Amino acid sequence: MTEVLEKGKLAKKASYEMNQKSTKEKNEALQLIAKQLLMDKETIQRENEKDIISGKEKGLSPSVLDRILLTEDRINGIAEAIELVVSLLDPVGEVLENITKENGLHIEKRRVPIGVIGMIYEARPNVTVDAASLALKTSNAVILRGSSSAKFSNMALVDSIHKALSKSTLPINAVQLIENTSHEAAEELFHLKEYLDVLIPRGGKNLIDTVVSKATVPVLETGAGNCHIFIDETANLQMTKDIILNAKTQRPSVCNAAESLLIHENWFVAHGKELIESLLKADITMFGDDTVREADPKVKKATEEDWATEYLALTLSAKIVKNIDEAIEHIHQYGTKHSEAIITENLENAREFQTGVDAAAVYHNASTRFTDGFEFGYGAEIGISTQKLHARGPMGLPALTSSKYYISGTGQIRE
Repeated sequence: MTEVLEKGKLAKKASYEMNQKSTKEKNEALQLIAKQLLMDKETIQRENEKDIISGKEKGLSPSVLDRILLTEDRINGIAEAIELVVSLLDPVGEVLENITKENGLHIEKRRVPIGVIGMIYEARPNVTVDAASLALKTSNAVILRGSSSAKFSNMALVDSIHKALSKSTLPINAVQLIENTSHEAAEELFHLKEYLDVLIPRGGKNLIDTVVSKATVPVLETGAGNCHIFIDETANLQMTKDIILNAKTQRPSVCNAAESLLIHENWFVAHGKELIESLLKADITMFGDDTVREADPKVKKATEEDWATEYLALTLSAKIVKNIDEAIEHIHQYGTKHSEAIITENLENAREFQTGVDAAAVYHNASTRFTDGFEFGYGAEIGISTQKLHARGPMGLPALTSSKYYISGTGQIRE
């Protein structure tokens, strides 16, 4: 029996046990995990160092190495995030609908766990703990499959989780890690319909596209973030600079960082040179169309590929547009339905943009960096969904539940 099949069976069995666990039991287990991670901090960092050394030898980019790195502060932050999940309301059991029929039949629609959640992700060991804690809080089992670039980190984190679960009433097998990071193991996970209820990919566009195209298990698509900021004709210059610098530089390697600017032609005539100078001064590499390049020789020529690229680095593309309609059309052609923004003092244009753009989160006069479960008040997130069924945007605890109808009668029969 392969590792994927064996761990799928164990997770499925554990999911039935999780159905019976109370909020109190789940919260106690999560607190034990948070404490264990802090107790094992040195071991986790030692194993993480193996991944960092290996990543440097393989020539991984600084942004990828940064996502893999687990400093003491980051481990403390991971433990704090678990404590936050503990403080959140448990959605399992929530009554969504309550109906009493004329014949006395009582129907309740309640939130229930999905069952077994599969997570496949790249170079993000923090996802190991985020996914496990959110799954456990919602009475699910989870099968984790990280990338080879964070293999030792993920194994150390799951070892700590298992040690903590062994001291709790929750089944240890509710959290499984596929240690085989080969493509063959991933392919097997894509087709594990007998044991897996949903598969969630979290990473770059190539990973997500591969999972969506190949999986026979239902997929909750968390999309790449080719996020745009449209600078409308009436945009305030200082606000524009502040928002763009935050959206691009605060953390360039994440999916809600801005990747492309669309600039109204009249605004660019008035302020374009000053904006570009401020961006270049922040060490941002710029790719632009001919009009943008005329404003500063340091701007490189943009190609068709640039409009569609999620850089995940200190790089921006910039294009001049005639009006809001051209901006929306460009976003619909090249966007990934993640997060888009308009900077404008014209409320009518803001409404048109927010209504017309097809994305999970659409901002007016704010940075795209706020598309995040924590910032939206959901605590840790499992990912940001760019599809429309069954969840959209930052996915917190409710997104990891399904529903079930509970029907009670007194002997009713259908005529």
